[in-house]
Amino acid sequence: MLYKTAEHWRAAPRKRIVLFAMSGLGKTHVSSMLRDQGDWFHYSIDYRIGTRYMQEYIADNAKREAMKVPFLRELLLSDSIYIGSNLTFHNLRPVSAYLGKPGDPARGGLPMATYQLRQDQFRRAEQQALLDTRYFIDRAQDLYGYPHFVCDTGGSICEWVDPDDPRDPILTELAQAALMVWIRGSDAHTEELVRRFDRDPKPMAYQPAFLARTWAAYLDETGQAESDVDPDSFIRWTYARALAHRQPRYESMARNWGVTVDASDMATLRDDADFAEVIAAALPR
Repeated sequence: MLYKTAEHWRAAPRKRIVLFAMSGLGKTHVSSMLRDQGDWFHYSIDYRIGTRYMQEYIADNAKREAMKVPFLRELLLSDSIYIGSNLTFHNLRPVSAYLGKPGDPARGGLPMATYQLRQDQFRRAEQQALLDTRYFIDRAQDLYGYPHFVCDTGGSICEWVDPDDPRDPILTELAQAALMVWIRGSDAHTEELVRRFDRDPKPMAYQPAFLARTWAAYLDETGQAESDVDPDSFIRWTYARALAHRQPRYESMARNWGVTVDASDMATLRDDADFAEVIAAALPR
């Protein structure tokens, strides 16, 4: 690990962290708090995905819909209007809207082939954004003078790595550049995430094998054809299974590549000094 002991971490003039966890456990909240302290550069993987690697996909999809409206079609063809996404650290909906949900087109669903294509586009985008971390560490210091760096990863990071492979290219690159920190939720946190998702189901990225397996199981259980599936019903049905699928992968990432902190401890942080102590407590003595 980049910081081998609590003393090494406390004394380090440059602190570099990669946070990973299920979406909703405070990665972005903690990263924003550190950024607001003034000495931390906040690198958002999801923001990088949306502004660098999927920007054209997102804009073209919006243009495709606009081309169906004669008034907008004429303006687009004459370059009279501009269509783009207004993506921010706290508004990543353009990315999730593009990912979409599989199922009945009349209820906003996508054909499975289209859905799988977009999932693959997102996978490649996230992998590259993760590999850009070291570049942003250097950029933050050389260009802006930030001594400290926090990488705020997406919940799907565990889908694209093999945490039990000591030569995994993404984890090797990240672990050499920063300290990998898993924010571990409790059973109560998981129950709350499921309740929250049930109220407002949002698109997710899935490992291809997991998606194929759960899609086939859902069709078998409901007896529906692909075009009859309610998109929200499918992703609600899938969500708890996705969390169960990801949990052991996060655990392996923390065991083999980093350290673990509890989400309850992260929720009590007031400033970067508190953060430094929580990380110090997680490191070997």
